[in-house]
Amino acid sequence: MPVANSNRVLVLGLGNDLLTDDAVGLHVARAAGARLSGDPGVVVHETMEMGLALLDEIVGFDGLVIADSIQSGLAPPGHIHVFDQSALASRRISAPHFVGVSETLALGSRLGLAMPRHICLIAIEVADPFTLARRMTSAVEQAVDTAAARAAEQAHEFMLQPALVPALTAGTPVPPKKAA
Repeated sequence: MPVANSNRVLVLGLGNDLLTDDAVGLHVARAAGARLSGDPGVVVHETMEMGLALLDEIVGFDGLVIADSIQSGLAPPGHIHVFDQSALASRRISAPHFVGVSETLALGSRLGLAMPRHICLIAIEVADPFTLARRMTSAVEQAVDTAAARAAEQAHEFMLQPALVPALTAGTPVPPKKAA
């Protein structure tokens, strides 16, 4: 069995707790936080930010687990979708707070920021992400514990990923560039 390394993982819940089912990402983060309490190297945070503002949240973490709502129309409310890094890069995923996250991650990398190397989105299919209300619909509320367990499991998996070994170590000569 592999030994956990010092990777830091962020479990980030996105949503708005004033908009019915849109709050599901926040509830998943809270429930995952209870499961992950005391785990060194795992940070759980909730935010209502989106887009480029998320860079402030995610820079410096090795792993990122995002919990959010999604309204794809392809599954019933309460269905839990899990998207890995390659799925995020290859498809457009519509969710109230997910719009722009792929682009934000790509921009952070292009800017040379320390972006997460391992990323997973856990998105709960919602019925009503727009009505002002503090209570989620029943099917979405019932999915919170299962999604939180999946988020905690994913955080643990990311903690077990081997650290990247730098291509050059101290004292290793850098080969000269060839003239063009």
